[in-house]
Amino acid sequence: MGVVLTPRATEGSTFVVTVPFTDEDGDPVTPSAVTWTLVDEGGAIVNSHEDEPETPAATVAIVLTGPDLPADGYLARMLYLTVTATYDSALGLGLTLVDQTQIEVIATEVVDVVGS
Repeated sequence: MGVVLTPRATEGSTFVVTVPFTDEDGDPVTPSAVTWTLVDEGGAIVNSHEDEPETPAATVAIVLTGPDLPADGYLARMLYLTVTATYDSALGLGLTLVDQTQIEVIATEVVDVVGS
Protein backbone atom coordinates (compact mmCIF):
# COMPACT_ATOMS: atom_id res chain seq x y z
CA MET A 1 0.00 0.00 0.00
CA GLY A 2 1.46 3.39 -0.91
CA VAL A 3 0.81 7.04 -0.16
CA VAL A 4 1.92 10.13 -2.11
CA LEU A 5 1.74 13.41 -0.19
CA THR A 6 2.23 17.09 -1.09
CA PRO A 7 5.01 18.94 0.84
CA ARG A 8 4.63 22.78 0.89
CA ALA A 9 2.20 25.22 2.54
CA THR A 10 1.94 28.95 3.29
CA GLU A 11 1.66 30.07 6.90
CA GLY A 12 -1.94 30.72 7.96
CA SER A 13 -3.40 29.46 4.68
CA THR A 14 -5.67 26.51 3.99
CA PHE A 15 -3.69 23.50 2.81
CA VAL A 16 -5.10 20.17 1.65
CA VAL A 17 -3.04 16.99 1.77
CA THR A 18 -4.47 14.40 -0.60
CA VAL A 19 -3.77 10.83 0.49
CA PRO A 20 -4.48 8.18 -2.18
CA PHE A 21 -4.34 4.59 -0.88
CA THR A 22 -3.28 1.75 -3.19
CA ASP A 23 -2.67 -1.96 -2.74
CA GLU A 24 0.45 -3.91 -3.64
CA ASP A 25 -0.65 -3.94 -7.31
CA GLY A 26 -1.20 -0.17 -7.41
CA ASP A 27 -4.99 -0.48 -7.42
CA PRO A 28 -7.06 1.91 -5.27
CA VAL A 29 -8.07 0.44 -1.91
CA THR A 30 -10.31 1.76 0.85
CA PRO A 31 -8.83 1.28 4.31
CA SER A 32 -11.07 0.24 7.19
CA ALA A 33 -9.63 3.02 9.39
CA VAL A 34 -7.57 6.18 8.81
CA THR A 35 -6.06 8.59 11.37
CA TRP A 36 -3.46 11.33 11.21
CA THR A 37 -1.22 13.31 13.55
CA LEU A 38 0.54 16.66 12.98
CA VAL A 39 3.76 17.47 14.90
CA ASP A 40 6.50 20.10 14.75
CA GLU A 41 10.28 19.60 14.54
CA GLY A 42 10.49 18.86 18.27
CA GLY A 43 7.70 16.28 18.17
CA ALA A 44 5.09 18.53 19.84
CA ILE A 45 1.52 18.02 18.67
CA VAL A 46 0.35 20.97 16.53
CA ASN A 47 -3.09 22.43 17.30
CA SER A 48 -4.26 19.28 19.17
CA HIS A 49 -4.10 17.18 15.98
CA GLU A 50 -3.26 13.77 17.39
CA ASP A 51 -4.90 10.58 16.04
CA GLU A 52 -7.49 12.60 14.12
CA PRO A 53 -9.95 10.19 12.45
CA GLU A 54 -10.87 10.49 8.78
CA THR A 55 -13.72 8.79 6.97
CA PRO A 56 -12.08 5.85 5.15
CA ALA A 57 -11.99 6.20 1.37
CA ALA A 58 -9.60 5.27 -1.45
CA THR A 59 -8.48 8.91 -1.39
CA VAL A 60 -8.66 11.03 1.77
CA ALA A 61 -8.30 14.81 1.86
CA ILE A 62 -6.76 16.12 5.09
CA VAL A 63 -7.59 19.81 5.42
CA LEU A 64 -5.20 21.96 7.43
CA THR A 65 -6.21 25.56 8.15
CA GLY A 66 -4.54 28.72 9.49
CA PRO A 67 -3.75 27.65 13.09
CA ASP A 68 -2.47 24.29 11.81
CA LEU A 69 0.27 25.99 9.77
CA PRO A 70 2.35 28.20 12.09
CA ALA A 71 5.79 29.46 11.03
CA ASP A 72 6.27 31.11 14.44
CA GLY A 73 8.38 34.00 13.12
CA TYR A 74 10.77 31.83 11.11
CA LEU A 75 11.32 32.11 7.35
CA ALA A 76 10.26 28.47 7.03
CA ARG A 77 9.37 25.71 9.44
CA MET A 78 8.94 21.96 9.06
CA LEU A 79 5.87 20.09 10.24
CA TYR A 80 5.36 16.34 10.00
CA LEU A 81 2.07 14.70 9.07
CA THR A 82 1.81 11.01 9.92
CA VAL A 83 -1.02 8.98 8.40
CA THR A 84 -1.96 5.59 9.85
CA ALA A 85 -4.40 3.26 8.10
CA THR A 86 -5.66 -0.30 8.47
CA TYR A 87 -6.52 -2.22 5.31
CA ASP A 88 -7.10 -5.69 3.84
CA SER A 89 -5.37 -7.05 0.75
CA ALA A 90 -4.31 -10.31 -0.86
CA LEU A 91 -1.32 -10.22 1.53
CA GLY A 92 -3.47 -10.30 4.66
CA LEU A 93 -6.26 -8.83 6.74
CA GLY A 94 -5.98 -5.90 9.13
CA LEU A 95 -2.61 -4.75 7.74
CA THR A 96 -1.22 -1.49 9.09
CA LEU A 97 0.21 1.34 7.00
CA VAL A 98 2.13 4.18 8.61
CA ASP A 99 3.50 6.89 6.32
CA GLN A 100 4.80 10.37 6.95
CA THR A 101 5.46 13.51 4.98
CA GLN A 102 7.22 16.74 5.79
CA ILE A 103 5.28 19.93 5.21
CA GLU A 104 7.41 23.00 4.80
CA VAL A 105 5.48 26.01 6.10
CA ILE A 106 6.63 29.20 4.38
CA ALA A 107 6.21 32.36 6.47
CA THR A 108 4.11 35.28 5.28
CA GLU A 109 5.93 37.59 7.72
CA VAL A 110 9.35 37.09 9.28
CA VAL A 111 10.05 38.45 12.76
CA ASP A 112 13.54 39.90 13.39
CA VAL A 113 14.71 37.73 16.30
CA VAL A 114 18.28 39.13 16.28
CA GLY A 115 17.38 42.79 16.70
CA SER A 116 18.91 45.82 15.08
